[in-house]
Amino acid sequence: MTRPVENAHIERVLATAQSNSAAARSRLAASWRRSVVKHGLDPSEGRATNVVDGSTLSERRDALDKFMTVAAPRLDRLFSLVGNSGCAVFLTDTEGVILDQRTTDADKDTFADWGLRTGADWSEAREGTNGIGTCLAENRSLIIHREEHFFARNTAMSCIDAPIYGPDGRIVAALDVSSARADQTEGFNRLIAAQVAQTARAIEEANFRAAFSSARIVVGDSDDTDAAVLLALDADDLVVGATREARRVFELGSDAITPRPAADILGREDGPTGFEKAERAAVIRALARADGNVSEAARALGIGRATLYRRMKRLGIEGR
Repeated sequence: MTRPVENAHIERVLATAQSNSAAARSRLAASWRRSVVKHGLDPSEGRATNVVDGSTLSERRDALDKFMTVAAPRLDRLFSLVGNSGCAVFLTDTEGVILDQRTTDADKDTFADWGLRTGADWSEAREGTNGIGTCLAENRSLIIHREEHFFARNTAMSCIDAPIYGPDGRIVAALDVSSARADQTEGFNRLIAAQVAQTARAIEEANFRAAFSSARIVVGDSDDTDAAVLLALDADDLVVGATREARRVFELGSDAITPRPAADILGREDGPTGFEKAERAAVIRALARADGNVSEAARALGIGRATLYRRMKRLGIEGR
């Protein structure tokens, strides 16, 4: 039997979903409408969350084994920041199936009762509007706070999500922080969202570097501070890989990259711009993080100390 507050939520969702004008004005309304019209869901449904069987879960995890190995320490770091605040950390595949999780013992049962557990399918097609599924459906970072969820049974939680992109520029996973706190505020959600975005970017960068471990990585600039702008250059200075944001910034398209000279993509005609600017910025950042120690900076950049010294000399950077 539904409670009055649940009835009010159900009526609001259905009324909004039936309005073409609301869907055109609001992304949330558009997601509610997809949940009803495209996926045939009813916000009053009380069925349990779908959980894939053990063998299917193992296959999904195996398909992303290397990615999950890279992501694990960064999930640990994120959980160390939010875990004691009634939050849990989840990592899913592109279909919204939870592959990995971090929860405290005190909160584990609560999240499991809500269906937030390894193997659970949180795609928008199954759960309607929710952090994980809608993040994947709309390919963007977002917050779904309590009554913004589609199902009435999901309105006790707040979910903060960010997509993670693979070395080919395509989405590979969703990173989710969900809260079990009844007093979770929208302001606190925004603080968590910044950490989620930062962690998603860190995982993307680390995964990209692992995929191009033998290449030289050049870091570029972008107006999107939550996006990684990385190019992978081979020994002949040919660009052989690019992150999603680098593809956008340098207009490389979404298809497989055909190796091209870095100078053609980044430009060198006007002095320290393009390629040289990006390379100089990467070296300076590495030196700053290493407090000026060239050996430490070289290790961080994945190159030899002598190579870094030569590069610093060419770029006019002093070091110790």
